[in-house]
Amino acid sequence: MAYQTASLRMRRRLYEMLEASPHETRAGMLATWFIAGLVIVSLCGTVLESVPHLKSRYGGLFHAIEIISLVVFSIEYAIRIWIAPEHVPYRQLSGHTVRRNYILSGQGIVDFLAIVPLWGAMLESADLRVLIVLRILRVMKFGRYSSGMSSLLDVLWSERRALLGCLVILICATLVSASVMHVIEGTIQPDKFGTIPDAMWWSLVTLTTIGYGDVVPATAIGKMVAAVIIVAGVVMIALPVGIVANAFSDVIHRRDFIITWSMVARVPIFSHLTAGDIAHVMQLLRARQVEKGQVIARRGDVAHAMYFVTEGEVEIDLRPGHSVKLGAGQFFGERALLRKTSRSATVIACTRSRLLVLDASDLRSLVSRDPHISEHIDKIASGRTDHEDEVPNT
Repeated sequence: MAYQTASLRMRRRLYEMLEASPHETRAGMLATWFIAGLVIVSLCGTVLESVPHLKSRYGGLFHAIEIISLVVFSIEYAIRIWIAPEHVPYRQLSGHTVRRNYILSGQGIVDFLAIVPLWGAMLESADLRVLIVLRILRVMKFGRYSSGMSSLLDVLWSERRALLGCLVILICATLVSASVMHVIEGTIQPDKFGTIPDAMWWSLVTLTTIGYGDVVPATAIGKMVAAVIIVAGVVMIALPVGIVANAFSDVIHRRDFIITWSMVARVPIFSHLTAGDIAHVMQLLRARQVEKGQVIARRGDVAHAMYFVTEGEVEIDLRPGHSVKLGAGQFFGERALLRKTSRSATVIACTRSRLLVLDASDLRSLVSRDPHISEHIDKIASGRTDHEDEVPNT
């Protein structure tokens, strides 16, 4: 019984370190950076091994990198299969079912392809260089840790019907243009336009605006048709690019809007404002990026702004030996701004962070425009005490 409890505790800890919150613990961050670094090193080793004089000189090092990569990625794959039952959506399912679902999932297949060919190559003494493509597939693992990549994948999935429509249009345009060029140029250049499949190579290269130049029309009418196809190709390529770019922009703006709105609404002096008032506050916010170790506010300085953390982490040094860390979605600096006093603590960026800043002048402008906001702020400021604050604000 004690063994099972220890096993479950270890499985939960590994799940939190690798899957649930890898960036919230030191062990999770170390594991993430180690795996990502090993992926990069193994790729670099495979690429450099293709250079003859480097292979002859550092062949042993390259082989050692492959062995280490094989062992580490195999252990990682086994651990991810073991911790699969800890995923929240699968906790009601049996362990066998959950692990099978993980193995057949996109990430599971990527992990499988990354290690099985390596084992096969080791056992068969095959040339490991052919595995570089499979190694590159491990880049997809960064989707676990990159919000930008996950957002892009979500966009591609949500716009799949529109993108499929663009693909169908491209196929139809390729067939039509290839047929036309076959009729026009087929007898002049039978080796290049003699059949529709032959002409499809030229059509595809032209419509995608690549233009290798290995196949070109020879007749005047053929050149005129080609000019029309080239212009049509520019329009067709712009369609999927515009769809993806617009959808990606919408996702990013919607996410930022929701995060910003929720942060503003959580601030006590803004919590009872109407939607229009909060929207006005959001218009007054300006973005600021700070580097790790940079002082954002210093104890004793005059308060001139309040801050919202949108990305990263900051540390509030309240007094010697006592500090508090704030992450994305939290705020600070509003107490001194309300009371028109100097800063009571020093705030330092623990990591590279993005902040939204509301200047004192903008807050005063907001108060002057909306008298009922002023009344609410005065009420909060006059009745607020230190022990009522759940989050320390300098």
